[in-house]
Amino acid sequence: MIKAFKDLNKKEINIFRKLNTPKKIQDFLEKLPINFEEKGDTLMSPRCVLRERKAHCIEGAIFAAAVLRFHGKKPILLDLITASYDEDHVVALFKKNGLWGAISKTNHAVLRYREPVYRNVRELAMSYFHEYFVNDGEKTMRGYSEPFNLSRFDKDAWLTSEDDLWHIAEELHDSRHHKILTKSMLSGLRYADPIEREAGKLTHWEKNSGK
Repeated sequence: MIKAFKDLNKKEINIFRKLNTPKKIQDFLEKLPINFEEKGDTLMSPRCVLRERKAHCIEGAIFAAAVLRFHGKKPILLDLITASYDEDHVVALFKKNGLWGAISKTNHAVLRYREPVYRNVRELAMSYFHEYFVNDGEKTMRGYSEPFNLSRFDKDAWLTSEDDLWHIAEELHDSRHHKILTKSMLSGLRYADPIEREAGKLTHWEKNSGK
């Protein structure tokens, strides 16, 4: 067992052991309330996610990557970047039979789990393009990162840290990204239809509602 997992306690190891497929990891994340960061911005470690029983997108992605690593897979993140007035989204990548899939923690009806049916990371990233829009329907996805391997942070005890993992977010942000739109493509984008915008308002968890 690598050092990063030796710091896990018995309860944490039991949870990790049970989540032995991407589907099970995704199902586990679906049961966690969204982290609305009501007391300020957070970037909790997998240990803190288990203790606090909540997560937002990058916390969920890091947790998923940690569990995948526990089961012998690479702990890889993918950063989907947007226009400055929207929010980026981060997912955990996995491969099955040579094809890419993604585990995603989100509060919305879209930007969710991806089955392992994509031949490369660009294909998978672009599957999020048409459902990534702001309230008026403007499509906002602008690029995606190279696969970002979290094993480089093993010396920092990223699985069990009591401190927020801001250094991971910073390095992910600064890592190599690929633009997906030229200026001419950007100017020609069509807005999402009204019915898509209405569907985009659906959320899973509501603040202070217990759901």
